[in-house]
Amino acid sequence: MWTELGATISSLAVAFFMFDKYSHCLPFIFRGYLERNLRKLVNFVNPYVEITFHEYTGERLKRSDAFFAIQNYLSTSSTENANRLKADVVNESQSVVLSMDDHEEVTDVFNGVKVWWASYKIPPQSKTISFSHITEEKRYYKLTFHKHYRQIITKSYLQHVLKEGKAIAEKNRQRMLYTNTPSKDWQGWRPTKWGNIVFEHPSTFDTLAMETQKKDEIKKDLIKFSKGKDYYAKIGKAWKRGYLLYGPPGTGKSSMIAAMANLLDYDVYDIELTTVKDNSELRKLLIDTKGRSIIVIEDIDCSLDLTGQRKKRKEKDDDEADKEKDPISKLKKEAEKEGESGSKVTLSGLLNVIDGIWSACGGERIIIFTTNYVDKLDPALIRTGRMDKHIEMSYCCFEAFKVLAKNYLDIESHELFGKIEEVFAGTKMSPAYVADMLMPKSEEQDGETCLKNLIAGLEASKEEAGKKSEEAAMLETGDGVVTEG
Repeated sequence: MWTELGATISSLAVAFFMFDKYSHCLPFIFRGYLERNLRKLVNFVNPYVEITFHEYTGERLKRSDAFFAIQNYLSTSSTENANRLKADVVNESQSVVLSMDDHEEVTDVFNGVKVWWASYKIPPQSKTISFSHITEEKRYYKLTFHKHYRQIITKSYLQHVLKEGKAIAEKNRQRMLYTNTPSKDWQGWRPTKWGNIVFEHPSTFDTLAMETQKKDEIKKDLIKFSKGKDYYAKIGKAWKRGYLLYGPPGTGKSSMIAAMANLLDYDVYDIELTTVKDNSELRKLLIDTKGRSIIVIEDIDCSLDLTGQRKKRKEKDDDEADKEKDPISKLKKEAEKEGESGSKVTLSGLLNVIDGIWSACGGERIIIFTTNYVDKLDPALIRTGRMDKHIEMSYCCFEAFKVLAKNYLDIESHELFGKIEEVFAGTKMSPAYVADMLMPKSEEQDGETCLKNLIAGLEASKEEAGKKSEEAAMLETGDGVVTEG
């Protein structure tokens, strides 16, 4: 039997070789007929099924999520079985991920079924140098299994591989901080809409200078959102949530954003609106973001003219009069203003991407606006449904001070705390100022010295605020007005 089987396989190999060598001499129809029947013959003899997973698929050559998941899944089997491995360092050299090298094979067992995974790479046919961001090499994985187990593999095993591969990717991934690049850099060699670095901000909710009750409320809201995929689908809303952080400078708005990202393990996209040319570019940027991310527009009241304020009637009338007298000069002025602003993003365009149809492109996104002057923002920009939760980042209170004292001085209780609590009443001091006063400036300064410096600073600030209040009161009553004669 083995002799006959060997002879059959040899004959088929010779037939394929001859067909491949001389098939171009045959008519097209006849060649196709022979090819189909030879493959049927081979499939009849061969008891194994093969599935191929290419790295890039589709017309735009987008990297396949399945390929990436398989690569992560096979990292464990590769470490145990493969003879040739590739190493990749992640998380700033804290861990090394191994995967099998090209043209290597490993085995896997699922519910008693043995399968074979092989990694292949097809080199580019052209020898010309390409500056494309996508390599011309074609890499793919090939899964081989016995045809008897087709149902188990296609319906259970592949889902298992993709699920485990995604979990491994989440465990090993580096969280990134992105910023948008000018549209002129979106073309050419290695084009990208976002530049990025590893996100390493150490801020957490434990280190935030804020009342404990307020921090717990925000944390619960964030965690509920991150687990709300099914709920948002049920109520028919895009899986996103908006937060408005407002308050004076130095009250910890940026630290709050970092703490949110660290709590949820999200990436951060920091959008600089002044570099976005128009509404169309803004949509493209938002489409190019990933899920599990925080999209931030800081100081939105200063980024662009999005306050919704209208020009005074007199200024409008003057512009119309100028246009009637000299329309050419008017056009030149408008062009100069456009060149100075560098952006045509409008309020309606911004509202569309954060709350319109385009906001549903992708899921699990948090959108954050920050501002020092909430009164300057158009009510349509910050209404419920767009900015779902408004968080006031206020001046430092005594409870926030105790958090800073523990962070900077490792002091949880001190005899000077009573005096500090007394001085805090009636003062408006930002957490940034308090933190600076508590930070030792030399090796000689200890915790008590820093606390005394803070008391002195608070008393001086309170005294200055009192003087300003008296001067303002005198001006209102007219007692401080000096007249001549």
